[in-house]
Amino acid sequence: MDSTKLVNVTRGNLVESSHKGHVAVVDSKGQLLYFAGNPSAKVFARSSMKPIQAIPVVETGAADHYEFSDADLSLCCASHNGENMHTDRVLSILGRTGMEDTCLKCGTHIPRWQDTYKQLILAGKDVTPLYNNCSGKHTGMLATAKHMNEAIENYYDLDHPVQQRILAAVSEMTDYPKEEIEIGIDGCGVPVHGVPLERLAHGYAKMAKPDELSEKRRNAIKRITKAMVNAPEMVGGTDRFCTDFMRVGKGRFIGKAGAEGVYCIGDLETGIGIAIKIEDGNGRGVYPAAVEVLKQLNLLTDQQIEELMGHFRPKLRNARNEVIGELVADFKLQSAGALQE
Repeated sequence: MDSTKLVNVTRGNLVESSHKGHVAVVDSKGQLLYFAGNPSAKVFARSSMKPIQAIPVVETGAADHYEFSDADLSLCCASHNGENMHTDRVLSILGRTGMEDTCLKCGTHIPRWQDTYKQLILAGKDVTPLYNNCSGKHTGMLATAKHMNEAIENYYDLDHPVQQRILAAVSEMTDYPKEEIEIGIDGCGVPVHGVPLERLAHGYAKMAKPDELSEKRRNAIKRITKAMVNAPEMVGGTDRFCTDFMRVGKGRFIGKAGAEGVYCIGDLETGIGIAIKIEDGNGRGVYPAAVEVLKQLNLLTDQQIEELMGHFRPKLRNARNEVIGELVADFKLQSAGALQE
C-alpha cells in the first residue's frame, strides 16, 4: 500500500504542499484497529523508541541504585531542548554514578533552546555532548553499564550488553523477531531500530497497558510511564509538543517524537497505541496528524484540542511575523476491516 496525504500546507487560499504518510492504531493485544496509508511500512523509530530503550535502566536495578527520581527517568526518554533544567539533571545523574559529561558519546549539536546557546556564546563556552538532545538517554545507558560493571567506553556499540538488552526489549515489546529488526545508526551514534509501523504502535500499546507482561517488565514500564507524565518537561521542554501534550492529557497519555517525522502515543486508559510516520521526514507535519488521530478516535475533549491548537493548526508566518498560512490535517482513518475487503 502507498502512503496517503495526512497534512496540507496552505498559503493564502491555496494548498501549497502536502505531507504524505502512514498511521497505525493498535490495541495491547496487537490487533490493528485503524490505519491510514500503509500500517506495515517498515520505519526507523528514531527517538520514539526512547521509552522502550529506558526499560533496562529500571530492570537492571540501575535506576534504584542511583536513586532515579521521576524527572531523572523521564529525562532518559527525552529529546530535550538543552535548557538548564535538562543539562543540570544530566550532570546530577552522572555525578551520582561517579562519571562526568566527557563520558557521553552522543556527539555535539547546537542546543535547541536558543537562550542556552546565547548564554554559551556570551560566556565563551563550547557546545559539548551535554547539550545534545539525546544526552539523557545516553546518561541512562551509561548508568546501566556502570551499575552492571560493564565497559563504559563503548556502551554505544551494538554488541555491547547495554545495546543487546535494549535490542531484546525492543523485540519483546513490539513482538517482532530480533533478527528481522533493521539496525541503523541514530544521529546520536547508538543503534536505531526499524520495525513495521503497526509493530511500533503495538509497543506503545503495551507500554500503555502492560497487564499481560511479566511482573518485572510490568513494574518497569509503569515506572517509566509514571515518570513521563509526572515530569513531561524533561521529555521535551518549553514550547514542545511532547511536553504540552502530556500536560494537557493530565496523566492519560505518553507521547514521544522521533526524527524524520515519527510520533508515537500510548493511551494509558484504553491501552491503545498509535504510531505515525510522515513520509518526507518533515517533523512539522506529524503534530497536526497526531492530534487529528486522537480527535477521530474521540480520545481528546474539545477543551484539550483547543489547548493544543498551536500544534494542531500551527500558523505559518512571514519575516514580519504576519500569519500567511497554516498546517491542516486532511485524512480519514480507515477501519482495519478494510484491509480484508
